[in-house]
Amino acid sequence: MSEMLAERPAVFTEPVKPVTGRWVGLFGLAWLGIWMAQLTPVQLLLPEQVEAQRPATDWVGSVMAFGVISGVAGLFALVAYPLTGALSDRTTSRFGRRRPWIALGTLLFAVSLVVLGTQTGVVAVGVWWTLALIGFCVLTAALTATISDQVPVGQRGFVSGWISAPQAIGTILGLLLVTTIFTGRVRGYTTVAVLLLALVLPFLLRTPDAALRQSDRPAASRRGLPGPVTGTYAGRDRRRLAVGEVLQGLWVSPKAHPDFGWTLLSRILVNLGNAFGTTLLLYFLKYHVHAADPDGSLLLLSVIYMFFVIAASLYLGRLSDRLGRRKIFVITASASQALAAILLAVFPNLTVATVGAGLLGLGYGCFLSVDQALATQVLPDPATHGKDLGIMNIATTVPQAVAPLVGAAIVAYAGGFGVLYLIAGITSLVGALCVAPVKGVR
Repeated sequence: MSEMLAERPAVFTEPVKPVTGRWVGLFGLAWLGIWMAQLTPVQLLLPEQVEAQRPATDWVGSVMAFGVISGVAGLFALVAYPLTGALSDRTTSRFGRRRPWIALGTLLFAVSLVVLGTQTGVVAVGVWWTLALIGFCVLTAALTATISDQVPVGQRGFVSGWISAPQAIGTILGLLLVTTIFTGRVRGYTTVAVLLLALVLPFLLRTPDAALRQSDRPAASRRGLPGPVTGTYAGRDRRRLAVGEVLQGLWVSPKAHPDFGWTLLSRILVNLGNAFGTTLLLYFLKYHVHAADPDGSLLLLSVIYMFFVIAASLYLGRLSDRLGRRKIFVITASASQALAAILLAVFPNLTVATVGAGLLGLGYGCFLSVDQALATQVLPDPATHGKDLGIMNIATTVPQAVAPLVGAAIVAYAGGFGVLYLIAGITSLVGALCVAPVKGVR
């Protein structure tokens, strides 16, 4: 065994040196740009762009059209996330394994957003949003992998908090910018695209990324991806992998790796519950609560949500590191999110919605930071961290993409917004229970 470990390249070893405050700051700034570019369209720009193509009285049709666009984009994310991770695991660029993919994804994401802002047809909107989401997946698959590459286990809860805290800030800042300063669809999309480039670029240029030598590329397994890190690396396999072989290797058996499987299932359910509660919030305020100022109410709820997400993600993520415990935080966070959704189902008014926004932010902020740290500790193989985290990231992005379609169908045909939020609460509770069987992490 010692001989096998000795053969492992340094790029595949578990990091032990703490990352600096500068690294964490640049990492957080990159995520701020990413979330502004992704969530501002989801929360406001994209629904209003789709709604503009529909008759003013057909709000259900608008919700369904928005849901179809999001769902189709989500299908592409299913492949883009793990495929990008798998390819970055084997990238031998002198600029590093992750950096080229971060750059490519950022560029595709930004350009697609700018073009999206000029579209007037529903089909064209769908095509360019799908391309934007693919860029988002390529970028975030590589960026998330830097946690397992460079951050020691004892810092991962804290560092992961700098993914979730910028999510809340990015949502608020993006909404403020596109509703008060850079108004109009084209200016709104262009603004978030420019900020994406400006905020990701410092991390891309000023943080290290270890290069993988050609001779150290892991041997391809029969499934077409790097196998377990137990064999000899040098010169074993320098051939390029066919796309079909890579796709075959994207499967991780939950029977062979149950902790990975339970964590993935929990993430899917909790993120789906959150997406049910947030992606149709504008329509909920407009057509169910009948808020006098839906855009202003959305901004108010987002500010409350932001405050609690930031507090929970940064404080509770670090507390999780200190205590060396993850599961209890994830379970409690999911339960808080479930309570928020059930309150909205039972008491659909703006006052209760403000309480729900706080509970949702508290739960989701804690969940995002601690569950991300937990996910990095259940990965099957150090040589395939990018691919495996890409699969984990599906559980974050795809629920957000498919929830509008499923949620719209529930609203239109299965009982309205009350039933939608009840389902959101139950989904989150079941997701919380799925963490309990994980054995490799406390």
